[in-house]
Amino acid sequence: MDTRRLYSFIKIIDAGSITRAADILHIAQPALSQQLSALETQFGQQLLIRSKRGVAPTEAGRALYRHAQLILRQVDLAHAAVEVSGRAPAGSVSVGLAPYSLGAALALPLLKSVRERYPDVLLHINENFGGVISEAIMTGRMDMAFIYGAGPLRGVQFEPVRTEDLFLIGAPGETAPPGQGEVSLTELTSVPLLLPSRIHTIRQVVDAAFQQASLRLNVVGEVESALTLVNAVAADLGATVLPWSAARAILDARSLSVRRIVDPVIQVRLSVVTSDNQPLSEPALAVHDLFLELITSFDGSPNEDKDRQ
Repeated sequence: MDTRRLYSFIKIIDAGSITRAADILHIAQPALSQQLSALETQFGQQLLIRSKRGVAPTEAGRALYRHAQLILRQVDLAHAAVEVSGRAPAGSVSVGLAPYSLGAALALPLLKSVRERYPDVLLHINENFGGVISEAIMTGRMDMAFIYGAGPLRGVQFEPVRTEDLFLIGAPGETAPPGQGEVSLTELTSVPLLLPSRIHTIRQVVDAAFQQASLRLNVVGEVESALTLVNAVAADLGATVLPWSAARAILDARSLSVRRIVDPVIQVRLSVVTSDNQPLSEPALAVHDLFLELITSFDGSPNEDKDRQ
């Protein structure tokens, strides 16, 4: 199969027009149309629907589009592997990190470690929600991710690496109920909470715990921005619920009330997510192993920080 035709086909879909794709590729429109016709002949299927507004893929076209992205990525990985064979890992690696997670807390240590150990690896870090990241991995636009959840999800593979308890974090004696150490789920019903939206795993497990206990959450704001959450909690606009590893990365927890949620304990599972149908490249595998080293050496308990103070 001529990979140039696949590349051209992807550009046509992305551009939504054969004319625009021809301009992007710097080739004549008749030549591009000929490549498309050759693909349709090869597969024996109509791949595009043409209209005055441009082109749109048929069902067959959408299937080819997904596979073409994976095929071309594999070709790029093969070229990179051959080029660096026998040398230290080199190339670009894309890593997704869930916000409010241990993954995000270790983003800077990962960047530092990659620069020190693999100076020829260009690390791209993308902080986004699990569904967005999973889609990027399925389409080959991202190598791996560290997100909350344990799957299953079609097209991606989950490798659980850590389970973390959730903590109530807020201004002591104000939004957070008085006391130290632990707080029951029942006590949380009167606490004004600032939580991420329902697409986030942390919110989903908190919602599920309250529903199972027949209790009602008092959510006063949904915050997706870590910076906004930090400022809101500091301004005593509400408390939040986070794993300790994420809380200590974004909040000045020494000035806040930090209490483990019990009766019941609420936990989230952090997993490494990779593609189900394509192997990691050599540099991506090196970054994967390095991140697991960082997670293994990380003790995310509040007591550890108190011992160090």
